[in-house]
Amino acid sequence: MSTPPGTSVPPTARATADAIADAAERLSTAAATSTPCTPVRDLIGTDDAAAAYAVQERIAEDRIAAGASVVGRKIGLTSPAVQQQLGVDQPDFGVLFDDMRCPEAGPIPLSRLLQPKVEAEIAFVLAHDLVDGPLDDAQIRAAVGYAVAALEIVDSRIAGWDITFGDTVADNGSSGLFVLGADRRTLDSFDPVAAQMQMFIDGTEVSTGTGAACLGDPLRALAWLARTAREFGQPLRAGQVILSGALGPMAVIDTAGTVRADITGLGSVTATFTQE
Repeated sequence: MSTPPGTSVPPTARATADAIADAAERLSTAAATSTPCTPVRDLIGTDDAAAAYAVQERIAEDRIAAGASVVGRKIGLTSPAVQQQLGVDQPDFGVLFDDMRCPEAGPIPLSRLLQPKVEAEIAFVLAHDLVDGPLDDAQIRAAVGYAVAALEIVDSRIAGWDITFGDTVADNGSSGLFVLGADRRTLDSFDPVAAQMQMFIDGTEVSTGTGAACLGDPLRALAWLARTAREFGQPLRAGQVILSGALGPMAVIDTAGTVRADITGLGSVTATFTQE
């Protein structure tokens, strides 16, 4: 996991450079054709983090070459239950691109997605780089410009969400789209741990949770990402959006409808899905 993105991964018993290229091609083809593919663990293994992140980075580089811009990161696997399910003891991350952000006011066509699920999160927008220094609690807090309520629409290019740790990391952390709420709060006026979340689909409650469900503290998730991103040679930068992880269970989106999440201290965030 210490191999910086953009560098080659030495061939191992579990994943060769050719296997990494083949896995990236399989996932990219699934995205381009809107056709879910088989898992990539036959190529890179279930828990070879270095290989999985190498696949993710290869796909990201192709997207950037095609004109996409990086606007932040998303953190996944912050729930102990999900970690246990996948047999891992750490979170993972994916890259957020500019074309993944959707405005609250605009409809989100379901045709943009393959197998979407939605989860409510706290998003942090950074005011300062997290490049140098100890990256301790004080530095992490000071780097946050503000927090907002967010909806992450996760998705998987892998058929039936049949994923292991290696599959989801390679697939950019099973990322899809995201929506940010309008209300901005500084950490002086908002405590992420104490946040209470309720999420509704067309007025029916589908998920509840708290800030503590995200690694015990969403700021702890941000600190993990800051250290990991720096280790990978791509540290977090001012202006980036960080989706810190789900506050409660995700919900499947399989038809048109409106999702709203209420997070105490941050207000609400809404996403409207259409069949168009």
